[in-house]
Amino acid sequence: MELRSSAHTDTFARDRLPPPEQWPHLTDLGYPDRLNCGAELLDATIARLGPNRPAVRDAHGRAWSYGELQARVDAIAHALTGPLGVVPGNRVLLRGPTTPWLAACWLAVMKAGAVAVTVLAAHRPEELATICGLARVRHALCAADAVSDLVRAGVPGLRITTFGGDGPDDLTRCARPGGAPYEAVPTASDDVALIAFTSGTTGRPKGCLHFHRDVLAIADTFSAQVVRPRPDDVFAGSPPLGFTFGLGGLVVFPLRVGASTYLADWNGPERLLADVAAHRISVLFTAPTAYRAMLPKLAGHDLGSLRRCVSAGENLPAATWRAWHEATGLRIINGIGATELLHIFLSAADDAIRPGTTGLPVPGFEARVVGADGRPVPDGEPGLLAVRGPTGCRYLADPRQTGYVRDGWNLTGDTYVRDRDGYFHYVARADDMIISAGYNVAGPEVEDALLRHPDVTEAAVVGRPDEDRGQLVVAHVVLRDGVPPGPETVGALRAFVKTQIAPYKCPREVVFHTALPRTPTGKLQRFRLRSRELE
Repeated sequence: MELRSSAHTDTFARDRLPPPEQWPHLTDLGYPDRLNCGAELLDATIARLGPNRPAVRDAHGRAWSYGELQARVDAIAHALTGPLGVVPGNRVLLRGPTTPWLAACWLAVMKAGAVAVTVLAAHRPEELATICGLARVRHALCAADAVSDLVRAGVPGLRITTFGGDGPDDLTRCARPGGAPYEAVPTASDDVALIAFTSGTTGRPKGCLHFHRDVLAIADTFSAQVVRPRPDDVFAGSPPLGFTFGLGGLVVFPLRVGASTYLADWNGPERLLADVAAHRISVLFTAPTAYRAMLPKLAGHDLGSLRRCVSAGENLPAATWRAWHEATGLRIINGIGATELLHIFLSAADDAIRPGTTGLPVPGFEARVVGADGRPVPDGEPGLLAVRGPTGCRYLADPRQTGYVRDGWNLTGDTYVRDRDGYFHYVARADDMIISAGYNVAGPEVEDALLRHPDVTEAAVVGRPDEDRGQLVVAHVVLRDGVPPGPETVGALRAFVKTQIAPYKCPREVVFHTALPRTPTGKLQRFRLRSRELE
């Protein structure tokens, strides 16, 4: 695959792309050779719809129009390429809570032709040092209240510029709007725009390289054709902008259509429900656990503005979908995405939704279920999910590339079944399959059964090595407040599960917790529970 002429003077990212023969097959959506996604999302939207539309707002009631956002983005871009010395292709770390300023910094990095390295405010010094080392980061834009861990990371030669503070060198002060417009760097459509690191469900993050055209592709496929946003929509959600689910859902998708977005950190289900009412949120992005957590707190909250609810990050149990629909009348748009493919590639909306399934390939993508040999398996049989489309996996100088991409397909590590109607049913992560006494038991299926019990708020099911059975099915459970975690509850839960699924899938043991281990993005870390069982 021949790359276009790059606008990058710092060629680090392009030089560390995997060799073309290791890339997945990529669908051409017809983007031009020269393309800057920051300019497309902001400048082109203003050219179409004008500068006076509301663009971003925050938890403190501050709001910027598209014109005001553009003025700040251009001022930041001038600061980056002027006194801060950033040149096209330099990696710029972005760290901070979900705010309009963080979104403006990301857009400025895009317009400046640099490469955004998005991280989470929850990342600790050792994690930050690892990411900066892998991506050779020498510039960072960091929220003033999140800078201490970045300083403690001790990254050699890292120049940190804060924003949102009151210091004389703070970006909020030195990049004031009102100056000259910033003309975006004419990047190639296949210049690297961002390096997104996987969220650590396996404990080993990998850097995923995504192009300027990829950023627009997720808006023009999943968002445009499944979510179908409108210019008068107000977006909001719990995923942070350092997580590609949040970057797409809360920045890329609204700006692509001229909608507005409410940018604030997740502060629990009660606060999210209050925000929906206060800011008239119409499009909500969050994880299955958040929808489940909001259910018992719906009373007294006005959800009349909501018209689209999107779920991703982990599998959405059918029980949660049905409970949300019964309580609100809203049908959750389930989906599966991956950092490697930037956003969601299987989903369904409206009348196409079938609860308990992930859905169909998003227009522009193809998906199939394959065996260990890479060949498609018959409908109704489990296998590995293989996907290809306009985005795909390109790891940053990582030998694991050949494990993720085979024969032009991205193998996501998920076990799926496709039914005869073409719908994809999630079974488990490939490493979540438990083999007990010769039976294959999918942990998420048992979790779904447990979550139907009114006393269970969270559940994770893993295998424990056993000399006689190979593995035992062990359930790790969080109970609702006031339910005693004793033998009687264990017996009640086991009896209930046997009424929901085949008895051989019933947990042999139930372990109670006050909380389950999760990544900062909310994904369940089953590998930590498996490690405990091995011990």
